[in-house]
Amino acid sequence: MAAPEAPRLVLASGSTARLRVLRDAGLAPEVVVSGVDEEVGDLATAEAVAVLAERKASAVAPRCQGALVLGCDSLLELDGVSLGKPASGAEVVATWRRLANRQALLHTGHCLIDTGTGRRARDVASTLIRFGRPTDEELEAYAARGEVLELAGAFSIEGHGGPFVDGIDGSPSNVLGLSLPLLRALLAAVGVRISDLWRDPA
Repeated sequence: MAAPEAPRLVLASGSTARLRVLRDAGLAPEVVVSGVDEEVGDLATAEAVAVLAERKASAVAPRCQGALVLGCDSLLELDGVSLGKPASGAEVVATWRRLANRQALLHTGHCLIDTGTGRRARDVASTLIRFGRPTDEELEAYAARGEVLELAGAFSIEGHGGPFVDGIDGSPSNVLGLSLPLLRALLAAVGVRISDLWRDPA
């Protein structure tokens, strides 16, 4: 008797980091970029990422019948202010001068929609980041890296930003844009085990 076919997982995001997190966890998602408006007005950071994650998943869901559609969005919160992707190298330097030797919360909203049943689950994962203090020379070199302009809060715990993050409290994968423990919980909420999505080894 043939094994049941694994549910389709669709990532409603063009983030290469999120895609890599899922693949490294044994999943094989399809990617459908939502292209939604990311303006959220004056919402608090945690609520903003939840709204954006649901907006992304809801935009993609009608195009993916019989699939599990996952939307995510991340923002860094410092002193009650949301920090998204920097627009320039100068903004990277300015952001890091605020972050140096400080702590901030990285919030990632997640929304999972089962288009087969209509069930959906939404939540936010938050990870505390402890930042180091790069020298001015290190900051200038870091800001010149093109990858930095794709990072919420102008940082990551991997790549060129890794040496400037002293530590984290919370889900490591959340800092890359997708909390695997929260994804497992959201899947369970719509009646799916994460192991049902594991792909067979090549």
